[in-house]
Amino acid sequence: MEADAGLGLTPESARGPDPEEGARARAEFEALHGPALRASGVPERYWGRLLYKLEHEVFDAGEMFGIMQVEEAEEEGEEEAAREAREKPPNPGIELCYKVIVTNEDGLQAADPNSIFLIDHAWTCRVEHARQQLQQVPGLLHRMANLMGVEFHGELPSPEAVDQVLEEMWKFNQTYQLSHGVSGQPGPRGGRGQTWTQAFTAPCGQGYGGVARRAPTQPGGLYPAREPTQLLPWPLESVVAVASSWACYCLPWTSQRPRCLLDVASSGEPSLNYKSAILEENKEKLPLAIDPVARPHDHVFTVYTDVQQVLDHLTHPRFTLTQSEADADILYNFSHFKDYRRLSQERPHVLLNQFPCENLLTVKDCLASIARRAGGPEGPAWLPRTFNLHTELPQFVSYFQQRERRGEDNHWICKPWNLARSLDTHITKSLHSVIRHRESTPKVVSKYIESPVLFLREDVGRVKFDIRYIVLLRSVKPLKLFVYDVFWLRFSNRPFSLSDLDDYEKHFTVMNYDPEVVLKQVHYDEFIPEFEKQYPEFPWKSVQAEIFRAFTELFQVACAKPPPLGLCHYPSSRAVYAIDLMLKWDSRPDGKRAMQPQILEVNFNPDCERACRYHPTFFNDIFSTLYLDEPSDCHVTRLI
Repeated sequence: MEADAGLGLTPESARGPDPEEGARARAEFEALHGPALRASGVPERYWGRLLYKLEHEVFDAGEMFGIMQVEEAEEEGEEEAAREAREKPPNPGIELCYKVIVTNEDGLQAADPNSIFLIDHAWTCRVEHARQQLQQVPGLLHRMANLMGVEFHGELPSPEAVDQVLEEMWKFNQTYQLSHGVSGQPGPRGGRGQTWTQAFTAPCGQGYGGVARRAPTQPGGLYPAREPTQLLPWPLESVVAVASSWACYCLPWTSQRPRCLLDVASSGEPSLNYKSAILEENKEKLPLAIDPVARPHDHVFTVYTDVQQVLDHLTHPRFTLTQSEADADILYNFSHFKDYRRLSQERPHVLLNQFPCENLLTVKDCLASIARRAGGPEGPAWLPRTFNLHTELPQFVSYFQQRERRGEDNHWICKPWNLARSLDTHITKSLHSVIRHRESTPKVVSKYIESPVLFLREDVGRVKFDIRYIVLLRSVKPLKLFVYDVFWLRFSNRPFSLSDLDDYEKHFTVMNYDPEVVLKQVHYDEFIPEFEKQYPEFPWKSVQAEIFRAFTELFQVACAKPPPLGLCHYPSSRAVYAIDLMLKWDSRPDGKRAMQPQILEVNFNPDCERACRYHPTFFNDIFSTLYLDEPSDCHVTRLI
């Protein structure tokens, strides 16, 4: 019987002998998972057989593939140093090298609808839970050590063996992202967790595609009511990759012959075409040129907003709330506005709370690229060195290797482009870990601040802290920028050290979204005298002046070029951003210590719950400054 076109199975083989039931199952499967399968590049010819294998738990990869242990021959002309590095094992165990080969006599045909396979994972975990599981799950460390060629003796997990497995696992595991259950900061370019992501099946990734998937656990679904995580590999007709990028992808499996990329040049600013592609991806339409609208001095503005904090706390008599968007003078939206062109054509008098192209500030890879205008390829002193792992992986590997050769600290932090609250963020000193993390979601990697300025908590000890300032952008041309006079603080819950990098409460400060975690509250007016007591040679006024200087430079470079290379001048736009930063120890030319601000991220439409709770006039001050041009009686300082 002919197979159903594009699906690769007949109605009878899909679900019993009933053709209608089989067709219905295929339709449900395609409706539910079709978009994810297409996005992951799974050819439609495999979908039908994939459904069948998922329903019936068919694990037939062993009939097609085998695993072969191989030994690498010495290359002709190989230098002595390179040969010694290749022969030196990365850990006290035996260095094992395996390759997956096709063992079926008839080979593997990409056109065969059956050429997609389910492969169960030996160990599935979140990265931040891996150490705990290795220490506590009976037998897990021993099994993983055997798999990875790590020498392991005794019954109890040793810290050294755990560390070796955590390092070596990046040669074996796949990376993917699941829904987080809580939303990150609203915005384009990867602002939500996803269930399906592309994954490589390395070391035999060349020639194969793969997707990681987690079966739903609810009964009555398309899959059995269990919770496996599996890999779905399929053959590709061809794989084309840039040589340097491919060498970087393969580094976790070629560490015995390290490929040196020291000569890769630093990245400049992305091209106009790259920024234009981002604009198109965000479906953002730039406005037409308009003139500012003049209103009477006593005009009362009608405000349409879906931000609950504004609804609850905006009490200024010059503003009145409306439930009709069509009648509003001001649109204060929680989500990103897109069609500026239509707004400029039909309602140019309407003011709003965002600027075209502001993703250049609020998306981390764009923030790093525009910041280089202030400091060249190395970036300014106020931003940690940052690389886009999607477009700058060779540059990052080169920079990492240069620091390694000079004996400099090499701790790094991987972050998604556009998530907040430390979601899917990992700290590591492993180059392999960084390379593999890029496979799950679009990420940047930034130099981790290894020497932060610490704050002494009497109940805990010396901990990390970060500072949040609210900045108000009144206009781009001319550039008018204000900062709210009150700032907010967040603290880690455990003393800082460059160890236990997976200990969240030691290395992160975002504690206010987990009810089970202690949140330390210190108000700014209590913090300043205590800070100056701990660091008497650094008056807060001087520290804050450096912080404000960094803010000023950031917005100057962000507005220095026309869109889409810079923020768009639109007379009806205003915006509120939160800038999160830390302080790190640095050295001045004269050798004296200095506190250098480090901008971590810029957030659109930040959570102002604490601001409203402790400062009831917060939104009155914001609206007066941005929409009435009356900052003199508000708790704000003009920067530009």
